[in-house]
Amino acid sequence: MATAAKGVVLLDFWVSPFGQRCRIALAEKGVEYEYKEENLWDKSPLLLKANPVHKKIPVLIHEGNPICESLLIVQYIDEVWSNNPLLPSDPYERAQARFWADFVDKKVSECWTRLWKVKGEAQEEARKDMIEDLKLLEGELGDKQYFGGETFGFVDVAFVPLSAWFYTFETCGNFSVEKECPKLVAWAKRCMERESVSKSLHDPHKVYEYVCQLKKKLGVD
Repeated sequence: MATAAKGVVLLDFWVSPFGQRCRIALAEKGVEYEYKEENLWDKSPLLLKANPVHKKIPVLIHEGNPICESLLIVQYIDEVWSNNPLLPSDPYERAQARFWADFVDKKVSECWTRLWKVKGEAQEEARKDMIEDLKLLEGELGDKQYFGGETFGFVDVAFVPLSAWFYTFETCGNFSVEKECPKLVAWAKRCMERESVSKSLHDPHKVYEYVCQLKKKLGVD
């Protein structure tokens, strides 16, 4: 059951995996909020005022105060609404969770962008890097139900939105995520059984259609 929270607004874009992290975290906490869809080609005055440095979504506005950058937003949500904690209580485990979430941002997200933007040898290199990064994440997951063990947590929130992009990875990179990393695919399916995840992510084929449109718009098709 969602609980009312005074003055909670999320500036977001429907297909953004970074915004979806915030949606999942808010849903896990049962926090009601106002969703504002942004036009990334014509950004609203509210977005530009709330995030004047990067001018990017997502931005969480809580009681008039803007919080930017998705992982920081998720941590803020976890601290403000303490029910159903996403980060572990143990300091070492908490540091490890932050490390792997940061890995998703610095490595997987970077490969994902290269994979659909480049061609030829550069794309082959991006494909190899993506498979290597996914295998590292699968190694960290191991035989656990979730990255933190039995409980859905911070790393799951950080990474699971990209599972909706697996089809795009495969189509652009000409490889099978399930063949390379079957445990990751099984984990993604478990996560999709959670309402917070299934209601936040979009059909992988719609994601791919968006990428194709974006490539044409950017002239990289």
